[in-house]
Amino acid sequence: MPKLRHTILRLIDLREHEATNLTLLAVCPNSAAVLEAAVKVAARCHTPMLFAATLNQVDRDGGYTGWTPAQFVAEMDRYAVRYGCTSPLYPCLDHGGMWLKDRHTREKLPLDQATAEVKQSLTACLAAGYALLHIDPTVDRTLPAGQAPSVPVVVERTVDLIEHAERERVRLGLPKVAYEVGTEEVHGGLVDIANFTLFLDLMKQQLDARGLAAAWPAFVVAQVGTDLHTTYFDPVAAQRLTEIVRPTGALLKGHYTDGVENAADYPATGMGGANVGPEFTAAEFDALEELDRRAARLAATRRLETVNFMAVLEAAVVASNRWQKWLQPDEAGKAFDDLTPARRRWLAQTGARYVWTDPSVVAARRTLYAQLALVAPDPHAYVVEAVARSIDHYVDAFNLYDATTLLG
Repeated sequence: MPKLRHTILRLIDLREHEATNLTLLAVCPNSAAVLEAAVKVAARCHTPMLFAATLNQVDRDGGYTGWTPAQFVAEMDRYAVRYGCTSPLYPCLDHGGMWLKDRHTREKLPLDQATAEVKQSLTACLAAGYALLHIDPTVDRTLPAGQAPSVPVVVERTVDLIEHAERERVRLGLPKVAYEVGTEEVHGGLVDIANFTLFLDLMKQQLDARGLAAAWPAFVVAQVGTDLHTTYFDPVAAQRLTEIVRPTGALLKGHYTDGVENAADYPATGMGGANVGPEFTAAEFDALEELDRRAARLAATRRLETVNFMAVLEAAVVASNRWQKWLQPDEAGKAFDDLTPARRRWLAQTGARYVWTDPSVVAARRTLYAQLALVAPDPHAYVVEAVARSIDHYVDAFNLYDATTLLG
């Protein structure tokens, strides 16, 4: 049994027999500072931590973090040693599916090539020691815009990718891993109850038919009211979906948990896990913005050259063109400078994760830290702790303090 599956079964047992409700936190490791902060929190709060890395973030080509799957796991382990972390840390793949890597969409890969790319990435994740793979073939760029693949097609492609992963795992002589299926996105067709139930029924049929019953998913993802622009978790919908999933032995998992206003409702409604990502980028951005202001004041009093870190960061975001991904319909076609100051800041904050490793940003950050070191002992630690405080919020809301002891 995968270690993560054991953790999940223990979580279910606590809920059903000891009236103890926990929700596992999955941090999206969209920067080195976020990864470090999450390991630091796992160590000091004695809680398991999942790390949900997308193919945009971490992949065979390095992703925007610069990490391959093996390098990502090595970094996680290095931070575990630094902070003396004895709690379980689970590297996971998030949104492993065709065209969910932005480059594949830009290059307009055909289905067979997109599928081959994903399968190679699944193999790399397994070889690196990932504990969980989110299989998410719910996008089909070969269909007309706005049209989603049918639920039977999504199931067929999901099982095909799981079958590939299982063959590769056996070939490589690796231990069993856990799987996550489904999506919170409307394009997956898994939002309404009928489609959600159909998805689960067909998944069981096809996994059984291919001799893959043991690969039944640990998590099923579904729409629970949140997305990038909404912050209210729908406890009624979550409770209903949890009741559907519970008899299968899986747990419900929510994505887009960033900034949710009622996070304590997650464990109360039986949610097994939740992903958080952009919120931690925002915490890193805000901390660096404050340090940049301090550096400007220091430069004025000490007659030093102004760093202007935030200007360098914004320029890198604009040059990347990744900000255009988040434009609203009424903003389409507008230049970055034509947007309102509030929108420019939001886009820079949201898009910062794509450019933390840009050479200009790395150099400016190094200069910022060096200048502040004149009056502050460790600017980097300030940034990491700012992210850690944001993560602490979810540890508290999800009842995860000393969860390592409870989950065994």
